[in-house]
Amino acid sequence: MKIVWTLMMVVSIVTLLILNPQNTVVAMTRGANDAVRLSMTLVALYALWLGFFQILEKTGIANFLAKILSPIVKFLFPKSKKETRQYITLNMSANLLGLGGAATPMAIKAVGTMDTGSTRASINMIMLLVISSTSLQLMPMTVISLRASHGSASPADFVPASIIATVVSTILGITLVKIYGLFLKKREKKKEELGKSELIIKEKTKKELPLSVFKRQ
Repeated sequence: MKIVWTLMMVVSIVTLLILNPQNTVVAMTRGANDAVRLSMTLVALYALWLGFFQILEKTGIANFLAKILSPIVKFLFPKSKKETRQYITLNMSANLLGLGGAATPMAIKAVGTMDTGSTRASINMIMLLVISSTSLQLMPMTVISLRASHGSASPADFVPASIIATVVSTILGITLVKIYGLFLKKREKKKEELGKSELIIKEKTKKELPLSVFKRQ
């Protein structure tokens, strides 16, 4: 992926130098300035909300939220630890507010508590990835802040469409993961049944072998 982005950047700069060399430096300078302004806007926003979620965690309010969302979290993430459910609750809360950057650290911590050393992702890890990607948002604060900083007259007018889109995508994602989980369970059961049948056959052959040898003698 690094190679792809590097090639895109190099090709763009070379193309600009060939087609419009006079404005190349101007465009690069403007792009750098815009990137710094955007970063400063997002830093202030995320500093506020990350601090807010840290307060929730320290004061025990996160545990309270975890209890409220416990039925939903248990349904989505069966057999998960209490610590895992707490981080997932904070992740979901951040996503509901449209703070994807603030939700990411919570998701990383949640996945860390799910890690069993396996080389494959568990169904709970997949579910968390899907929920974080579809990102059900009731109040997309990041986009609203960006629109307001760029002078939008009504920075929150897209919220109804955003809610509908994220609700549909989240429901679809959860449904597909649940179906995939049922498929994995059936496959594991088949493997267990095959393993048991193989053990039974081996035990039978061990018992029958001495008798056959005795009859031949």
